[in-house]
Amino acid sequence: MTAASFDMSGKVALITGSSRGIGRAIAEAFAQAGAKVAISSRNQDACDRVARTIRSGGAEVVALACNVADRDAVDSLVSGVAERLGPIDVLVGNAATNPYFGPLLEIEDRAWDKVMGTNVLSNLWLCNRVIPGMAERGEGAVILVSSIAAFKGDAALGAYAVSKAAEIQLVRSLAVEWGPCGVRVNAIAPGLVRTEFARALWEDDGRRRTREQATPLRRIGEPGDIAGAAVFLASGAGAYVTGQCIVVDGGVTIANPGA
Repeated sequence: MTAASFDMSGKVALITGSSRGIGRAIAEAFAQAGAKVAISSRNQDACDRVARTIRSGGAEVVALACNVADRDAVDSLVSGVAERLGPIDVLVGNAATNPYFGPLLEIEDRAWDKVMGTNVLSNLWLCNRVIPGMAERGEGAVILVSSIAAFKGDAALGAYAVSKAAEIQLVRSLAVEWGPCGVRVNAIAPGLVRTEFARALWEDDGRRRTREQATPLRRIGEPGDIAGAAVFLASGAGAYVTGQCIVVDGGVTIANPGA
C-alpha cells in the first residue's frame, strides 16, 4: 500500500458536527488528503471560522450551518453541498447530542427522542439523501462516528449508549443494502477523546488519570487520532472494508481492569 492509497483528491466530503473536536479533525485530515470539504454544524459563524482556517491551506471548502434534527434542514444541506462542490463522495455523520445523564428509569420522553433523533434518525435521513447518488456513480463511502459506549452498560449514559449501538447496526444494514452498488458504510467508535463534548469526562484530573491507567496506551485520545481512521475508511486504502466498526480507544475496551 502506498501513499496514493490514501489520496482523496477530487472527492467531495460532507462532515456533520465539524466545527470542532473530532469532526473538525476529520475535515482537516480530508482536506490534507486532497478532498473538497463541506463544514457543517448548527452555528454558521463557527463553521465559517473553521472553513477559513482550512481554506488558508489551499483546500476547497464550504461552510453550511445545519440542525441535523430538522429533516428539511438536512435536505437543504445535502442540496447546498452538491450545488457548491458537486456530488457527495464521502459522508461522515459526526453530529451528536447527549442532553441527559442518569438512569434510564428517569429519562423523559423528550430527552430520549432528542438523543435518538439527533444521533440515529438524522443519520438515516442523511444516508437516504446521499447514498442513492453514490450508488448511481458506483462508489461512495459513509462513516458514522459511534462510541465505545455502544459496547458497555452505563448507569449515567444509557440513552446515549443505546443510540451509539443503533448507529453501528444502521451501518451494518446499510452496508448490506448498498454494497452491491459499490457504496461502503462503516463506523468508528472512539474512546474518551479530549473534546468539548466530552469535557466532563476528562477535565477532572482524578477521573482522567483513572481512565489513563485503565488504558493500555496510558493516555486519552486526541481528535486527530480519530481522523486517521476516517481517512482510511474514506479513501482507496479501505476499499474492501464495509459494515465494520473500527474501535479507536487506546485499547481500553480490551484491557483487563484487574491487571
